[in-house]
Amino acid sequence: MPIYCTYIIIAALLLVLELVYFRIADRFNIVDRPNERSSHNSIVIRGGGIIFLLAAWIWSAFFGFNYPWFLAGLTIVCGISLWDDIHSLPDSVRLIAQFTAMFMMFADLGMINWENWWMIAPALIVCVGIINAYNFMDGINGITSGYSLTVLLPLIILNHSIHFIEMSYLIVAAIACVVFSYFNFRPKGKAKCFAGDVGSIGIAFIVLLPLGKLILQTGDLTYILLLVVYGVDTILTICHRIMLHENLGQAHRKHAFQIMANELKIPHEVVSLGYMILQLIISLGLIYLSRMHWVYFLVAVIILCIAYLLFMKRYYHLHAQYLQSIEKK
Repeated sequence: MPIYCTYIIIAALLLVLELVYFRIADRFNIVDRPNERSSHNSIVIRGGGIIFLLAAWIWSAFFGFNYPWFLAGLTIVCGISLWDDIHSLPDSVRLIAQFTAMFMMFADLGMINWENWWMIAPALIVCVGIINAYNFMDGINGITSGYSLTVLLPLIILNHSIHFIEMSYLIVAAIACVVFSYFNFRPKGKAKCFAGDVGSIGIAFIVLLPLGKLILQTGDLTYILLLVVYGVDTILTICHRIMLHENLGQAHRKHAFQIMANELKIPHEVVSLGYMILQLIISLGLIYLSRMHWVYFLVAVIILCIAYLLFMKRYYHLHAQYLQSIEKK
């Protein structure tokens, strides 16, 4: 069977399974209700991002169970995240599951040995931080699946010249993002489902496998730039909230993309496209334009940080006014 036929079959399977999940979620009331952090104002099916876990299993069934520890870890972290989507779990339970799952991924990355013992702890902290950053950034229609596509595309390009993972893995992950985007990448109030923690954490886990293999194979840490837009927004927002003496565990709407969507009333799909295009430009620049990766890395990070600070200086007062109006109520 030609490979493109296999991908068409996988896409059809994922589409059918997503529709089946909608029926199950509707039957058991697995829905997302608006709260103070939300950028939506209607009840929508939650957990549609389970399609990413299903895509990993389907890829393994079609192309071989080449990463059993990764697949087991993904199943654990997605299972806990789905349960958290339905019934809230303590942070400690979710973190234990995430660290355990990431350690299992490290086994398939070949990192669990005496030579690499010194890097395991910091790598675990960074990687668990990345999947939680992905979760924090899942707040408007299309941003999770769209942004993930702009991470997968450069990985596909790089994989042509630096073969670090099976190309079919990246293509199936991209197909899952496209299928999910069909139901989610829509104007505000039009989405059929949200990713939920199971989706945002699941796709982050899936993206980290090839990114980890790329970094380990090349020894080039600057490839983390493929996630830099999310990274800068997340880290600077956390720093901002610390400066405001806020409880980091409480819901909020202080990310730059949230202020764009909520206070500036920019359509969700436009904001998501903006993040996608910005990340894609930076990633392609790293691939095609830069011979001095670390210089390019530093320049990109500095420019993004300055842009974030200038944006907040100009528009954060709108969010402050929103908070004041909530307090008066």
